[in-house]
Amino acid sequence: MEKALLARCRNRWWLVILAGFLLWFALILSFHANPIHFVNYSSIDLAENYSQSNNVRSDHAKNKGETGRPFEGMKETNSSVPSSEIAEEKAIRQYREADSISCKGRHVYIQKLPRQFNEDMLRHCESLNNWTNMCDSLSNFGLGPRLPKSNKVLGNTGWYATDQFSLEVIFHNRMRRYKCLTDDSSVASAIFVPYYAGLDVARYLWDSNRTLRDVGPSDLVRWLRRRQEWKVMGGRDHFLVAGRIVWDFRRENDRPPNWGNNLVLLPESMNMTILVLESSLIDRGNDFAIPYPTYFHPSKDVEVRQWQSRMRRQKRRYLFSFAGAPRKDLYNSIRDKIISQCRASRRKCKLLECDSRGHRCHKPIFLMKLFQSSVFCLQPPGDSYTRRSAFDSMLAGCIPVFFHSGSAYDQYKWHLPGDHSKYSVFIPENHVKDGKVVLERRLLQIPKKDVLAMREEVIRLIPAILYADPTSELENYEDAFDLSVKGVLERVQRIREETLG
Repeated sequence: MEKALLARCRNRWWLVILAGFLLWFALILSFHANPIHFVNYSSIDLAENYSQSNNVRSDHAKNKGETGRPFEGMKETNSSVPSSEIAEEKAIRQYREADSISCKGRHVYIQKLPRQFNEDMLRHCESLNNWTNMCDSLSNFGLGPRLPKSNKVLGNTGWYATDQFSLEVIFHNRMRRYKCLTDDSSVASAIFVPYYAGLDVARYLWDSNRTLRDVGPSDLVRWLRRRQEWKVMGGRDHFLVAGRIVWDFRRENDRPPNWGNNLVLLPESMNMTILVLESSLIDRGNDFAIPYPTYFHPSKDVEVRQWQSRMRRQKRRYLFSFAGAPRKDLYNSIRDKIISQCRASRRKCKLLECDSRGHRCHKPIFLMKLFQSSVFCLQPPGDSYTRRSAFDSMLAGCIPVFFHSGSAYDQYKWHLPGDHSKYSVFIPENHVKDGKVVLERRLLQIPKKDVLAMREEVIRLIPAILYADPTSELENYEDAFDLSVKGVLERVQRIREETLG
């Protein structure tokens, strides 16, 4: 009896095992017939956003419009997807729509120029200047060599020996990481032309052969004319950065002086927006001034805030200062007068002479130390109206004193307030030349509360006059790059509206 009962139990277990095997086999067949679908993230911007947040996005991928490496193990099929993945796809669509809204009217397309217009110049950087090897100056994405830490003068991070003529490289590297970059020119609000115009002309500035100086610009516009992007608006939506003063690109063929090339006077160039360190100030011109690069290129907001806070606390032992050299060969120069007055003021004024013996003028630590210890910094015109020193001094929280409206007020309208009395002092240069003003007395007459207000405004403006590290992006500040791009986009939009009527 017990043996018969045991045999029946065993038979039932075999039935259970057999049923389980058949169920498992049915599931396998079902899986192969309807495989589970995974979303292909490589075709959306989320992968790129992920890599950007971790600072691993490559320049090459960004410049070609690639979205970055897809996440591991994700495959694309045409099958239906589970509800959880449908929700995930909806979230992705919402993300893309939000990103599209934030970039509406701000998309920029980088024109893919032949290497002769940019990369080849960097490869042969030793030949860009007749007197100086520019290779070190163009290292670190154009920022130049890192400066050693100096707690007494400079901050711990973000400081470089930046050359004043390296802006084209800095701007190009920032543009490669611009958050509203597109690889579809048809949706772009503006087209960026990464031609290193300043580096190009510098090779031949002192060469008497005008034809040689004009080869680069002529080749560029000839190449641009043939592009489909150019034909859309005749180049009126194109812009480029020429990292020198405009007079290096504005030579009229048969008129003296025989200086520079003819880049900005070419018919095609006159359709483009050209960003320079100093503009021509011609009404309805197409050249616009943007700040000279300074020595500070922060990569984080906190670095900006810490520097601003430090400049507010800075003790300033000199009433005013001047860093520069006399311009005896310039008839209308007031520099000799300024230097004489500074010397006469003794302890109230600090002079850093930049003549043939003035090696300290080329060392950032000495310049920044001078500006940080001064309440006012004198900015008279030199070879041209503008000076890099104006931006270096403002970076140090020093109130600039201008003597000509073309030194700042008529130039940097995208970056500096329209009411120049908020951040600077203006003394007409003819008053200095004619001996009508004593600088020390004039500056001492300014009420202390006004001095404090001007200094605070200068310190507030610091983010707007610096170029952040090209490998990163400030989150809550608009730097000189951001304001420049905004100015270009607004100008192109106005032109587009006028063209369309």
